[in-house]
Amino acid sequence: MYYGFDVGGTKIEFGAFNEQLERVASERVATPGDDYEALIDTLVALIKKADQTFGCEGQIGIGIPGMEDAEDGTVLTSNIPAAKGRHLRRDLENRLGRSVSIDNDANCFALSEAWDEALRDEPSVLGLILGTGFGGGLVFNGKVFSGKNHVAGELGHTRLPIDAWFHLGEKAPLFTCGCDNKGCIDNYLSGRGFEQLYAHYYGEKIPAIEIIEHFRQDEAKAVEHVERFVELLAICLGGLLTGLDPHVVVLGGGLSNFDYLYEALPKRLPKHLLSVARVPKIIKAKHGDAGGVRGAAFLNIKTA
Repeated sequence: MYYGFDVGGTKIEFGAFNEQLERVASERVATPGDDYEALIDTLVALIKKADQTFGCEGQIGIGIPGMEDAEDGTVLTSNIPAAKGRHLRRDLENRLGRSVSIDNDANCFALSEAWDEALRDEPSVLGLILGTGFGGGLVFNGKVFSGKNHVAGELGHTRLPIDAWFHLGEKAPLFTCGCDNKGCIDNYLSGRGFEQLYAHYYGEKIPAIEIIEHFRQDEAKAVEHVERFVELLAICLGGLLTGLDPHVVVLGGGLSNFDYLYEALPKRLPKHLLSVARVPKIIKAKHGDAGGVRGAAFLNIKTA
């Protein structure tokens, strides 16, 4: 059995999956955000309950909004204060007497999609989240690639390429990022960035869903904004695809539900790629909110 945990700032979602990767159990509890021992106790209790239910010791994977420090194994996260700076994996392994895998929640999202039946045979999958932030995960031959420092996939903290800056024009905004740098694409390609750019150019703060509805109604400002944004997205993706050359790109997050992206991006991307390159398949994420739990569980799948 594969056990997956999606540990967020307010809730912990648990899922158990059988050898056919079918979900056979679910549970959701509140996250003890400020009490580390309570957090450990909660996870251990859910694991032991599942062990008893299925009569085995399941393999454990945990997705978190953060990452482990590659050198000392402490958790880097701002959303789960109780776990910040703690040896979460080591402490769980000591309590349980078995190994535990931990990875970033965006990596878990990408892994979940890569192990969907339709994509299982793809050599490489790039998962991109266009939600509150912009980030992603890289999956090669069914395994997450986290990199030397566990920051592979933190694509939102690459900077706007120069042609993207020119595209935004003389009034291009230089947004400050939460990482203390300026010009990170997280603040331009995310759902938040989509709204920030609209507010910058038109002086109105409007939710993304409303802007998209205005676009569908052919409202001039919304059409202009969407076309500017989609070209910006194509320019930035052009650089990412040139460097990573994935077989499939899967989009998640709120903006992934904007179907116009799947029509426009394949037409706009070729001019931003090398002449020998072809646009990969770009598809909408299939598993939505369940992706974090699925991907966490699948961290322990053994591949050839």
